[in-house]
Amino acid sequence: MRKILHIDMDAFYASVEQRDNPTLRGRPVAVGGDPTTRGVVAAASYEARTFGVRSAIPMSRAVRLCPSLVIVRPDFQKYRVVSQQVFALYREVTPLVEPLSLDEAYLDVTENSWGEPLGVNVAKRLKAAIQETTRLTASAGVAPNKFLAKIASGWKKPDGLTVVAPERVERFLTGLPVDALWGVGPVTAAKLREHGIEKLTDVRARSQADLEAVVGHLAPWLIDLAHGRDDRRVEPNRPSKSSSSERTYATDLSGMSEIRQEVEKMARDVAAWLQTRALTARTVTIKVRYDDFTTVTRSHSTPQLTDDPESIIARALALLARTEAGARPVRLLGVGVHNLSTDEDAADTFTGESRLPF
Repeated sequence: MRKILHIDMDAFYASVEQRDNPTLRGRPVAVGGDPTTRGVVAAASYEARTFGVRSAIPMSRAVRLCPSLVIVRPDFQKYRVVSQQVFALYREVTPLVEPLSLDEAYLDVTENSWGEPLGVNVAKRLKAAIQETTRLTASAGVAPNKFLAKIASGWKKPDGLTVVAPERVERFLTGLPVDALWGVGPVTAAKLREHGIEKLTDVRARSQADLEAVVGHLAPWLIDLAHGRDDRRVEPNRPSKSSSSERTYATDLSGMSEIRQEVEKMARDVAAWLQTRALTARTVTIKVRYDDFTTVTRSHSTPQLTDDPESIIARALALLARTEAGARPVRLLGVGVHNLSTDEDAADTFTGESRLPF
């Protein structure tokens, strides 16, 4: 039986800013863009969350929800340094570390360098090490698989620790809402609820054919998750040749300001992805699909490798200017990075099942 940890730093960007600026402590803080230029919230402190401020909402809405909100521009280089400190702690315990972002990861600690047989004790020691090293808190979930560990880590935030031992899986699953399932977003959740599927137990009560009529090919996957089955392994060294962020819009975009804002956000997303994996990129691409489904791509490559958000944003916006976005309505946008290298590659280029208790 595997022992999987999901560890998620608490309000990461905002917590780093509060740590480094004592005047922000205890105050509602949002890290993100300018509310007057359609900026969005990248992270919100727990003080801000009590007002309903959440990541990914427009900053203008965040200010309306919380007039006393303190807005801080993101400093991704600073966040990357802290992230590297945290991931170094993880890798001292196990090589099986799968980054999901700068602030969260899966760890397989079935076998670990501490020789610790209990996953909960590994999580406790790592949480303590993170706090000692960074003066920040993290929440952890411990479970037999990734799906359950991910849910568990979010149960008692901030600074939480939830363990789902094998004998507790069934009790843990009972009562969970259908949108707790991996891959079920708001649209899919709404479809399921329209058919009376509110909880995981409702998924179990339906046949695969019934579910396929609602969610198509996702049905077998949802059935497995509803029974607590998830065989995915922690994958620390998946080769990455490219990464992209794209979105199809329910309503076509026509304003250039909004289009630029969306491209900027996607460029930041792929830059953060690069930084999390210690990768750099030579090529930036954008993808634009107009309202008539015509799709164009634009690409720009340089000899220099980069993971710098501002550089990637500038190149993506320059590529956007070579399209008809704004003059023609847009239904899809995407930003990608390609021709990737590790830091070591860049340097070279520059110089020529055990059964244990939980």
